[in-house]
Amino acid sequence: MPVSFECSTESVLHPARLFDLARDVSAHTESMSRSRESAIGGVRSGLIGLGEEVTWRAWHFGLPLRMTSRITAMSPSSSFTDEQIRGPFRYFRHEHLFTPRGTGTLMIDRVAFAAPLGVLGRAAESLFLANYLRRIIEQRNVYLASIDS
Repeated sequence: MPVSFECSTESVLHPARLFDLARDVSAHTESMSRSRESAIGGVRSGLIGLGEEVTWRAWHFGLPLRMTSRITAMSPSSSFTDEQIRGPFRYFRHEHLFTPRGTGTLMIDRVAFAAPLGVLGRAAESLFLANYLRRIIEQRNVYLASIDS
């Protein structure tokens, strides 16, 4: 059974602008500089689109990790979904939603994931992995929401 959580971030940016920033490989790399994340395969710059893939290399928990994600759903300016097709998780799905709110946007991230390694993975999910992933996404969203503002 996957673990899931939701993050909400308010921004003064227009939904279309935030939608594009969330799909921008360079903005993602900049927002994840703490983990030295870089695109090493697939779409490595610009905006990623429906059906396209990107392979990321990053350092988490002192380990080099690779993860390839594909954009599996997209509704321009309002939502897109990326899913892991190769990588460290048994399952990983991330929905990005952009809703107009006042003069800005409410950005909602819905993440569902499952760690590998059976019982050990389930223990890691509840002990630290869910909180760690939530923090990463919250930090990324604060970064994206503050661009141009």
